Amino acid sequence: MRADRYVLLGLAPARQSWFTTVAHWSHTGTIAADFLKCQSAEEVRARLASEQVFSALLVDMVSSGLDRDLVDLARRSGCAVLLVGEARGRLDWRQLGADALLDPALERADLLEALARHAVTVGDPTLVSASTRRESGACAGSGTVVAVCGPGGTGASTVAAALAQGLARAGDRRVLLADLCLHAEQAMLHDAGDLGPSVQELVEAHRIATITTDDARRLAHTVPSRGYDLLVGLRRSRGWAALRPRAFEASFQTLRATWDIVVADTDADVEGEADGGSADVEERNVMARTALGEAQAVVVVGASGLKGLHALLRTAAELIAFGVAPARIVPVVNRLGRGRRHTVHPLRALADLLPSAITTPAIGISERRVESAFIDGTMLPDAVVDPVLAAVGPLLASPHGQREPTSVAVSVGTLGRWSPDDVGATAS
Repeated sequence: MRADRYVLLGLAPARQSWFTTVAHWSHTGTIAADFLKCQSAEEVRARLASEQVFSALLVDMVSSGLDRDLVDLARRSGCAVLLVGEARGRLDWRQLGADALLDPALERADLLEALARHAVTVGDPTLVSASTRRESGACAGSGTVVAVCGPGGTGASTVAAALAQGLARAGDRRVLLADLCLHAEQAMLHDAGDLGPSVQELVEAHRIATITTDDARRLAHTVPSRGYDLLVGLRRSRGWAALRPRAFEASFQTLRATWDIVVADTDADVEGEADGGSADVEERNVMARTALGEAQAVVVVGASGLKGLHALLRTAAELIAFGVAPARIVPVVNRLGRGRRHTVHPLRALADLLPSAITTPAIGISERRVESAFIDGTMLPDAVVDPVLAAVGPLLASPHGQREPTSVAVSVGTLGRWSPDDVGATAS
């Protein structure tokens, strides 16, 4: 016969009354469920990563390990998430991604109703993973995203600042320059002082809650000479370990809801778990993968010269393989020298080598007088700002700027399981 029981995971501080009550119901057969108590969020993650199938995760609202990433892991494992407790502060259980909020004075009928609505019994052929059921726990922002990236040392951070200045000058729009690089340098270029607050505080604020747009603005520095705001990046590159993926994604949506345009200065490394088999690498690259995945235009900056053009072409190919639409890519050759040989020839060679699907012609710029502008805190020269703005502007007004749907690989074990009885019944 098919198993007709729920398999529940529980996470709560010691001596929570509802925790003991559910365990008693399970042991005495009052509810048709197996209840496994977990002592920590790490134990929950270990059990979810096992081969066992779970119907639901019950988590107390005051559990220290409760955050967006734990909820997302459970949902991706095909496990419903039921929070137990009282709504408090800005912790919105819906935006956190949970399925329901139960009263701490839990009644048997309330639990069974929630399980019937949101969970499935183990062995039920309708058991699916969160790839089918999952809903975003964060409200999507409407702001436009422009990502600027490139191999190290090509001046991508300078181009990002120049683009932010041009977009802020071009209209009555709130523009944010967000430093999303592992080796963040915008704070140094803008003389941001104590380096705080930064992207780390923004993400930490979104770990279990959401913040208002006013709070988000207070986390940014104002750059009055150029008309945009600045969100400084990581204080140290190893700080990426504190940026949980779902919390960062929620933070990014808050930025899009707060500013009309977000210019993301980011890395070009988009390697994920599917590429190299390492979940840590994907989490390290979460800022770049998120910004580049949502950008309506992606500026790829390379240096002039043989090696610089080769690196630009390689970067563009990697971004296309990641899923960036070629029509959204803007190639930029930076630090061009003087004379036809150093200006026209590199751009002509790049035009011959770029994939034909990249429809925006490569542009060339020079960084003359840029150093003094950063030192003095003045506006960047028009010779740097105008060419990039002219190339990016049409993409922001074009339907090509919309994110194209992409296929998603199905991981092994994410489509649920059938019991042996179900398989036999189907065969017969």
